[in-house]
Amino acid sequence: MSGLATRGLRAFHQLSQRTFSTAARKGVENRVREKQKIFQADNGLPIHLKGGVSDAILYRLTMALTVGGTFYVMYVLFDTALPSKK
Repeated sequence: MSGLATRGLRAFHQLSQRTFSTAARKGVENRVREKQKIFQADNGLPIHLKGGVSDAILYRLTMALTVGGTFYVMYVLFDTALPSKK
């Protein structure tokens, strides 16, 4: 192997063997309890909308794309099955 490939392999091995330190995780706050309270609250909302406005927007966008895609597929199928006469 060439020297460059050996150095790259050695660097990859060192990187893969390196353990994560706890110092890097001090800035990250554990918010699992807060999220559990939000998602387990009995407020009548379905689980996929309990995340707030962003969940509602993503839900509506997904539904619009699904409905639009369904109509487009139906259009293409009918157009293919019943071609116009020339």
